[in-house]
Amino acid sequence: MVGQGKRLQDKVAFITGAGMGQGREAAILFAEHGAKVIVADINAEAGQETVEEIRQRWGDVALFVQGDVGVEQDVQRMIATGVQRFGRLHILYNNAGVLWKDRDRSVTETTEENWDRVMAINLKGTFFTCKYGIPELIKSGGGSIINVGSVSALLGFELPQDAYTASKGALISLTKSLAIQFARYNIRANIIHPGIIDTPMQAKYIADPQVRDAFIRSIPLRRLGTPRDIAYLALYLASDESSYMTGAELVIDGGFTAQ
Repeated sequence: MVGQGKRLQDKVAFITGAGMGQGREAAILFAEHGAKVIVADINAEAGQETVEEIRQRWGDVALFVQGDVGVEQDVQRMIATGVQRFGRLHILYNNAGVLWKDRDRSVTETTEENWDRVMAINLKGTFFTCKYGIPELIKSGGGSIINVGSVSALLGFELPQDAYTASKGALISLTKSLAIQFARYNIRANIIHPGIIDTPMQAKYIADPQVRDAFIRSIPLRRLGTPRDIAYLALYLASDESSYMTGAELVIDGGFTAQ
């Protein structure tokens, strides 16, 4: 369906972790605005659900590709499959990530295995997506890379998740490097720092009403963020409306870090 207000018309987006939460919401919103969407996720059932929801609304404009972003061959295959289907690529949305508060704690408590797995998904996954996706963006005449950081990369917390924090902090530096390296190809790279977002990844941590209320009280806007809040910011970064923005960090946290 083509109509007024299609901000991503004729663009193709590759979104990791698009089976649920922020990734699914972005995939749906991008399709609503005219994009073809490559839905990448390790969870086949969740990824197919995202594609089916898009198809029911806007037709055959989405493709599911299954793989682990922490495995180079998987990422290479997923991007190649998407490009083969839609012919080009304009947007890399590195959304996949894990937050394991039960296993990812202080450096004095976290195992090497858990540290490496968090890094593989949160940081190495973005490396692999960019490694194989950027050449396709160059072929398409440019595009947008959107990385997902976290307010955890900007602050210290008494209850640490050090592997998560370190991985998201590293993404800031990587984003800025990509922005400068590839600007001459009309490729932009920006990073979003979400605050506390009401997603399946956070659900078990905020299920306790007292914990949830405590989080809400710590946010000046007095509510948790929603996946749609993040998706609208990603939509702006994916669209040509942000054509002069690169190397930027955008905090979207209800005012939490402004206090």
